[in-house]
Amino acid sequence: MSETFPFVEHFPYLGIFLLLLLGTLGCPFPEDTTLMLSGFLVTRDVIRLIPALAVVYPTLLLTDLFLYGLGRRYGRRVIEHRRFEKILSVERLHRIEERFGKWGIWLILTGRQLPILRSQVFLVSGIMRMRFTRFLMADAVSALITIAIVGGMGGFVGEGTCFLSR
Repeated sequence: MSETFPFVEHFPYLGIFLLLLLGTLGCPFPEDTTLMLSGFLVTRDVIRLIPALAVVYPTLLLTDLFLYGLGRRYGRRVIEHRRFEKILSVERLHRIEERFGKWGIWLILTGRQLPILRSQVFLVSGIMRMRFTRFLMADAVSALITIAIVGGMGGFVGEGTCFLSR
């Protein structure tokens, strides 16, 4: 691990926080990979579970709120920006908007579990002007599910019970 993630090895909690934050800003650090790393580090006793959750959970909510806020503040103009056109095309926005009117909360709950839709759903939540508290509650529940599943997968590998760790 010291060759791949030296910063995370020396400052694990800060490293995980930064990886999650930078991943949201477009750097190549996928959220799921960072959550798996967190679960792996917990089972290897590099970090402790409660402090890891105290870093990961609020950071996930913060990064999701960032995307929601961009959508809410700039509306449809956000998809015209070259940085976001890769995340959400105009055609994709229309398709998600159609479903969002009917299934808003369910889209957040399921969209967070699908890395392909995750950022798009958060942006559209803001663009569609979903109430902040409604978005936050749906995202908070969904983030707990994501942490349990994806962090648990990393922990499974860390325990050495998975064929990948042999």
